[in-house]
Amino acid sequence: MGLSFRRGAAILAAFATFAAQIQAQVAASDQSVVLDAHVHGEAGVVYRTVPGWVGKLDLYLPTDSGPHALLIYFHGGGWEHGSKEMIVPTVLPYLEMGFAVANVEYRLTREAPAPAAVEDARCAVRWLVQHADHYHLDTARIVLSGGSAGAHLALMAGMLRESDGLDGACASGPEPHIAAILDRFGITDVQELIAGPRRQHWAAEWIGVRPDADALARRLSPMTYVRAGLPPIVIVHGDADRSVPYSQSVRLHEALDRVGVPNLLITVPGGGHANHNFSDAEMIRIQRETEAFLVARHVRVSGVSGQ
Repeated sequence: MGLSFRRGAAILAAFATFAAQIQAQVAASDQSVVLDAHVHGEAGVVYRTVPGWVGKLDLYLPTDSGPHALLIYFHGGGWEHGSKEMIVPTVLPYLEMGFAVANVEYRLTREAPAPAAVEDARCAVRWLVQHADHYHLDTARIVLSGGSAGAHLALMAGMLRESDGLDGACASGPEPHIAAILDRFGITDVQELIAGPRRQHWAAEWIGVRPDADALARRLSPMTYVRAGLPPIVIVHGDADRSVPYSQSVRLHEALDRVGVPNLLITVPGGGHANHNFSDAEMIRIQRETEAFLVARHVRVSGVSGQ
C-alpha cells in the first residue's frame, strides 16, 4: 500500500469535511471520518504503452475481500488539458459507497489527436477487466463516469463495440460488461463543436485539420452509437452551459428513450459547465438521484462502514 495514497485520502476527506462545515454547516459523515482506514491505493499503474507515451491509472481499493463494484473515472478538460489528480475529490462519494475507483489518464491533444483518447479509454476498461481477479473487482458491476470530455470518453467506452474499430491494439477478448454510465455535461455530438456557431476551439483542435474531419467527428460522437441494449445512463447537465450545449444531453436522452435504454436526465436550472452555478443542494440532489438509479439497477454497494 502506498503511504502517500493513504495520507492523501485522509487529507482529502478532512478537506471535504471542513469545506462542508464552512459552506453548509453540516457535520462530517461517519463514512468520511473512517474512509482512510477502509481504502488503500496504487498510484501510476500502467495500463498501456505506445511509442512516446505510457498510460497510467490510479486505483483506490476497499480493504475488505470483495469483489468490489468498480467506478472507472475519466477527467475532463476538452481533451487538451487536465489530469487524473485534479478530480480526486469528485470520486470521494463513491469511495464512501464502497466502490473501488480507477482514475484514468489518457492522451491529450498535444500528445496525440483524435481518436487516441477514445482508444485509451477503451484500453483502460479492457485492462481493468483483464486484471479484475488480481484487484478483487466485480466485472458485473462496472460503472463508467466522467465530466465534460471525460464524460464523452465514458460514453464512448461504454457504447462502442470492438466491431466499431476504435479499440486500436487493445481489441481482444470478450466485450466488457458495463453496468451503467454516469455522464456529467458530456459532449455527445462532436461534429456540432468543430464548426459553425457552436464551435469550440478545443474540439476543433482535437479533431484537427484533415479532409475527413466531419466524418471522424461523427464517428467519435456518442449519438452515433445509440441503440437498444446499451447500459443504463445518468445524464447531468446545466441548462445554461456555454461550453457544451445542454441540447446535446436532451437529444441523447430523447434518443435513448426511443430505443428503450433506461436513462435519467438530471437538469440543473441555470447551471453552467463543470458544475458552475450548481448549488450545494443541487449537488446533493444529483448524487442522491444517481445513487438511487444505481441501486435500482442492482449496482449495490455497502459503504465503507459496512452498513
